[in-house]
Order: sequence, then C-alpha cells, then structure tokens
Amino acid sequence: MQKEYIVLNETRKVSLTAYLQAAGGEFGGITARPAVLVIPGGGYHFCSDREADPVAFPYLKAGYQAFILRYSLNEQAAWPQPLEDYEQAMELILARAEEWHVVPDRIAVIGFSAGGHLAACAATMSRHRPAAAILGYPVIDGDCARDYLPSAPDVPSAVDRNTCPCFVFATRTDNLVPVANAVHMIDALCAQGIAFESHIYSNGAHGLSTGDPSVNRPGFCSRYPSWVEDSIGWLADVMGGMDSSGLTEPRFGRKINGNREKTLNLDCTLLYLAEHPEGKKILEEITGGQQAAPAAAASVITLRDSLAYMGLDAEKTKAVEERLHAIENN
Repeated sequence: MQKEYIVLNETRKVSLTAYLQAAGGEFGGITARPAVLVIPGGGYHFCSDREADPVAFPYLKAGYQAFILRYSLNEQAAWPQPLEDYEQAMELILARAEEWHVVPDRIAVIGFSAGGHLAACAATMSRHRPAAAILGYPVIDGDCARDYLPSAPDVPSAVDRNTCPCFVFATRTDNLVPVANAVHMIDALCAQGIAFESHIYSNGAHGLSTGDPSVNRPGFCSRYPSWVEDSIGWLADVMGGMDSSGLTEPRFGRKINGNREKTLNLDCTLLYLAEHPEGKKILEEITGGQQAAPAAAASVITLRDSLAYMGLDAEKTKAVEERLHAIENN
C-alpha cells in the first residue's frame, strides 16, 4: 500500500492523506477501486485523530482507496471555507483518479460530528457531490452547527432531489450533539425521497468513532461497532462494491421511488401520480377508475409494483412506461 500526504493549503494547514492500494497484477480483475473520503470531527476547532486513520482502515480492508481530509479550523473556518477545502480535495482525487486507481463516480464521504456537518453539506450543496454519504453522530441543524461555527449553514433545508444516498448513525444518549440532528436529517431525506439507512443506538456518549477498544473507552451498547460493517455493506448496495473479479453493480437505486425524476415513470408512487393531472388520467385508464391501492399505502406503493400485482403483461407495461416518460415531471 502506498501513502501520500498532500498539503492543499499551507497557511490554513489543510491537507489530504491518501492510502492507495494497487490494482491489476496480483489483484486480478480489479483495475480501479471505489473510494472513501474521511472527514474527522472536532467542532471545527481540531480534527480528531480517532476519527481519521482508524476509520479509514476498515474500508481499505474492504478494498476501497481511502483519503483523509484535514480542513480549515478556528478563525480560518468561516463558511464556506471548509466546503471549499472539500471541493479542492475532491477535485484533486478526480484529477488523479486514473493514477490512483479510483472509480470517479464511486467516491463516498464519511464524516463525524462537525465533520459530519461538512460531509452532509458536501452531499447537499457542493459542486462535486459524492456518490454516497456516511454521517456519524452528525451536527445537522443550523442552530446546533452555529454553536461551533457561527457562519455554518443548516443542512435539512438544503436536502434536495440531487442529494446522494445517506447512511446516518448516532446514539440516543449522545451527550454533546442531540440525536434530533440525525432524526431531522432522516426526515429531510424522507421528504425528498432519497434512499437512506439509519441506526440510532440505545446508549453511548459522543465521539465514539468506530467503537473499537483501541480508539475508545467502553460504556456504549454492544451493537454500536456494527455500524462499520453495516456501512460497508450499504455502500455495496447503493454505490456498488467489489469482489475478486472487480466492481459489482449497485443493488438498489439512490432514490426510494421515481417521484423526483425528470419525467413520470413506473417507479412513481400511486399517490404522486394521482395528484398529477396527466398521471391521474393514465392511472384511471389502467384501473378503470377504481382505487389502485389502500389509501394508507398509496404514498409508498409504486405503479410498477401495482402493475405486477395486477398481472399486466410486459408489452402493456412497457407501453405505459413509454407514455409516462413522455410527460415532464414538474
């Protein structure tokens, strides 16, 4: 494995550490690797070492390239400078993707606490959005973030249809960042139909990192360290992982339904189509004016699922799909 340390800004002490694994040769069909960009926490006052290398290592073991960003702090962290540090790091990774054996569209960001705030901002408001975001006990709400950085933005209000899938974890008894931050992020993702996975563990203080005894004292629920393996499995689901033959395809989409796509489609929910004038017309033609699903379920059942349940054949299903794709989704 190769390690590179790159100074992005000497004055502000911004740096990127790269842990790079080989591709090809002994690694067979692996010609390039997905990557993670780790953003440690520290209240925008320091970058925690416990949330840096110890976090990167499990992803390296899983076959990823791993990068660690140490961003602008204290008086040099006036917003949007930390986000610009992220942009600079991503631009460098993308520029050297071929050299570093990185798949450009499979780069996830991992952030903790204030670093979770920066990672969430990357997911919602950056020029170089990651393919996925893992947010550990994140500072999310503007009021909370401004306790650490007065110019910091609110994240939930920035979640939009272009936000990447998110893996959010926290502890119910976090004694520094209220768990409501994580809950509000989940609510915002739900409202925009963005795919996510969440784990709110019952007990544990703030700043637990991986939960490994080598980086943290005991005193949290036994299931907390599971977030590491769970997040690696989740990345394979939404971003695609890798095996001995090379990259694997994602198992699920980045959105939970098709409501936010540019045109209407089979993956729109029945309720969404029923509230769209042209979508409603097509829906009524298919169902003969009958209710297609229980009202309580219409907000989650997609037309694709409904047609499968009705036994509509493939040719007719394709025809419906073509009609829907011709309708702009405003």
